Amino acid sequence: MTYDLILTGGRVIDPSQQIDEITDIAFSGGKVAKIGRNLGEATVSRDVAGLLVVPGLIDLHTHVYWGGTSLGIDAEEFCRTSGVTTAIDTGSAGPGNWMGFRKHVIEPSQVRILAYLHVSHAGIYGFDKRVMVGESRELTLMNPVDCAEVADANRDLIVGIKVRVGLHASGTSGTVPLNIAIQVAEEIGMPVMAHIDHPPPSYEEVLAMLRPGDVLTHAFRPFPNAPITGQGRVKDAVLDARRRGVLFDIGHGKGSFAFRTARAMLANGFEPDTISSDVHTLCIDGPAFDQVTTLSKFLCLGMPLDRVIASSTVNAAMAIKRPELGTLTPGGVGDATVLRLAEGRFDYVDVLGEHLEGTQRLTSEGVVLGGRWWHPA
Repeated sequence: MTYDLILTGGRVIDPSQQIDEITDIAFSGGKVAKIGRNLGEATVSRDVAGLLVVPGLIDLHTHVYWGGTSLGIDAEEFCRTSGVTTAIDTGSAGPGNWMGFRKHVIEPSQVRILAYLHVSHAGIYGFDKRVMVGESRELTLMNPVDCAEVADANRDLIVGIKVRVGLHASGTSGTVPLNIAIQVAEEIGMPVMAHIDHPPPSYEEVLAMLRPGDVLTHAFRPFPNAPITGQGRVKDAVLDARRRGVLFDIGHGKGSFAFRTARAMLANGFEPDTISSDVHTLCIDGPAFDQVTTLSKFLCLGMPLDRVIASSTVNAAMAIKRPELGTLTPGGVGDATVLRLAEGRFDYVDVLGEHLEGTQRLTSEGVVLGGRWWHPA
């Protein structure tokens, strides 16, 4: 048999199958065909010795409505440099501008774009360097009826409902926008992703409302509304929420990830379920940069490599209920990311300006989309 593509000699790490070994992987017909040695002939063969081959990375929190919102970045450009094969846009569009996002950005894209639909009519429309308007402050912009209809009609691309609460996003509306989003999610049987920034509401109030399978993003944010006490203990509400199935996502972004919080959480044995960049125009040049930089920060904080990979592959796939993604199972979607794990001295920065000197860095060295080598050419 002649395959479309074989990657040879790489360290294949697939947490979904508990694989971590030096081996080859073949792709055919847009799918993963086989993992093993001496697989035979291929139309294209690439030697990836010394590199990691992992399931196509999923970034659970991005903003890629390029041209439609001022915070949107170009998905294909980002995915080339960051090794991401599936970008999950989190609320850039709402029911009022979803079709533009679908037709002009998602459908033409070579990389897979899925989305959480914002419960606010126009999504995150006022996020810019000079204009910063929290879309959840004005409750008349909440559009639950159309949100439910649009999400139900676009289940091929929409994976859940997004809402942003906190002083910056929702002013003094407290948990009201979250309550509306949960009503929509209940109506159509989808999960919610909730953003949280400064109080009100409190971290505890938001967690108390979330259901099993819902995602709290910006989960390792700094004070105020951090998940830890001033003494470095994980808050009881956080532990209770995890026990009942709430998922904790990083969503690094411009202001939502602190080394101090992460150190305390990891020291208490509390790892994030998913690691995501929250990449947008105001953080792509720092402090978030991209997905591989965000993953590297957790490596340098002591999180094991296999669990870092899982947080951006199988765990993310389970969060969006797309089990065909985030795995290299033969017969599955033929997406893979080739990474280099470099050793040295590397500088990392969080949203508070704290610097961390790390000894490891992940970089993207290649992307396989639909069973074919996509980047670099």
